[in-house]
Amino acid sequence: HVQLVESGGGSGQAGGSLRLSCIASGYTFSSCCMGWFRQSPGKEREGVAAIDTDGTTRYADSVKGRFTVSQDDAKNTLYLHMNSLKAEDTAIYYCAVDNVHARFTGDQLKDWQYHYWGQGTQVTVSS
Repeated sequence: HVQLVESGGGSGQAGGSLRLSCIASGYTFSSCCMGWFRQSPGKEREGVAAIDTDGTTRYADSVKGRFTVSQDDAKNTLYLHMNSLKAEDTAIYYCAVDNVHARFTGDQLKDWQYHYWGQGTQVTVSS
């Protein structure tokens, strides 16, 4: 069965960096689009970044230039490199997989595009 396990969350200072990891299993990692989402208390879940099998990426405007999504097919691992952290980046971060499509087919920052989700990892940024 498909399983996604995030790690790397924690506390950071504004202006600092964190790297999140998502280890995937149960499907062919290199053949699917993947994404990162986040949700903070009282807010809807929002798409942060997405990557397809050609390495094409999409970013929310709020993180462009600060966050980078990447993947290591040999390790079945998705990453989110977060730089220049802001207090408003505080949220639970989730990775997700669209195990139907290899290339972007629509708005890959919408959660309905994805079929499986990890349990989330908390990121807290203090100013």
